Amino acid sequence: MIRVLVVEDDPVVAEAHGTYVRRVPGFELARVVHTGADALRFCERNQVGLVLLDFGLPDIHGLAVCRALRAGRHPVDVIAVTSARDLAMVRSAVSLGVVQYLLKPFPFASLRDKLERYAQFHAQFDQGSGQAADQGEIDRALSALRAPSRAALPKGMSEQTLSTIAAVLREQPDGVSANAVAAATGVARVTARRYLEYLADQGVVTRVPRYGQVGRPEVWYRSVPAG
Repeated sequence: MIRVLVVEDDPVVAEAHGTYVRRVPGFELARVVHTGADALRFCERNQVGLVLLDFGLPDIHGLAVCRALRAGRHPVDVIAVTSARDLAMVRSAVSLGVVQYLLKPFPFASLRDKLERYAQFHAQFDQGSGQAADQGEIDRALSALRAPSRAALPKGMSEQTLSTIAAVLREQPDGVSANAVAAATGVARVTARRYLEYLADQGVVTRVPRYGQVGRPEVWYRSVPAG
């Protein structure tokens, strides 16, 4: 079993991530903590294989936590679970040994995919002082982390359109209607609604009824925190 430490300052999101971890076979939730200092103390005193690390912590930035873990020679791997999209930060994370980078918000399937790929990677390298038979064995082990996600969108949907619509949602924290999304992205209203409903079913957005003066309420869609 791979013991996982969840580091997330929002208690609701942290508990959700802990629940996610418990649902993936082969992983065990070691603890949920809410600060960088608590994360470092826990890793100092307990056996941890993997850290799910938010970068926007209240006391120490996630990158500083990574540096401290490396300086202390703690034998843990890190998956960044953050809303930080700065490519320079992503590069810094990779240079500090972060093995996966998962952007908030995300559905359970996305985290499950990252964890399952990490488990494949871990299994191939958890062989003590054994040696690789050839270059191919090393390439296969590393590809477990870098291969594209196995999760496929429903037929007729594209990653590009999904990303565009998700960007519109991020710019409207109070919510947005399917009509507004269609106007902002140039897709048909029925197409916008299909993508929005898909995101809602995945738990990435929530449906919010908006009541006008007459008629049935209009459904708006609002991004929600991871989990």
